[in-house]
Amino acid sequence: MSLLRNLLLAGVAAASLSGMAYAANDMSPEAIAERTKPVGSVYTAADLEGIVDSAAAGNSDEPAAPRSGEAVFTAACSACHATGAAGAPIKGDAAAWEPRVAKGRDTLLSHALNGFNAMPPRGACGNCSDEEIANAVDYMLDAI
Repeated sequence: MSLLRNLLLAGVAAASLSGMAYAANDMSPEAIAERTKPVGSVYTAADLEGIVDSAAAGNSDEPAAPRSGEAVFTAACSACHATGAAGAPIKGDAAAWEPRVAKGRDTLLSHALNGFNAMPPRGACGNCSDEEIANAVDYMLDAI
C-alpha cells in the first residue's frame, strides 16, 4: 500500500513539475513579456489628464497662497514648540522667548530657516516656503 502511495505521489510531483518546466521553457516573446512585466505602474500628470481636474493635479496657473503662521505652526512646529521638546521655547512663554527675541527677528528667522541647536532647518517642514516659515515665526512672536 505504501509503495502504491509513494508511486502516486511521485507521479503527481513529476506531472506538476513538468508543467512548470514547460512554462519556464516557453521562450515566445509573449511568454517572456508576461514573466518580466512590471509589478506596478507609474503615472505622470499627462497620464491623468482628464481624470482629475488641474487643481487637484497641481497644474493650476495660479500659485497657492502661502499658509498662515498658525497653519504652519500646527502642522510642523507644535511638536516641539507646544511641548518644549529638545529644549524648544514653548509658544507663549515670554520668559523662554526673551533672550531669543533680544537677538532680533532676523536672527530668529535665520535660525528657523537654517536650523539651530536641536532644531533642524525649516523645523523639519521641507515643503514650507521661506514666507511660510516667516509666518510661523511671527505667529509665535505674536503669542508673547
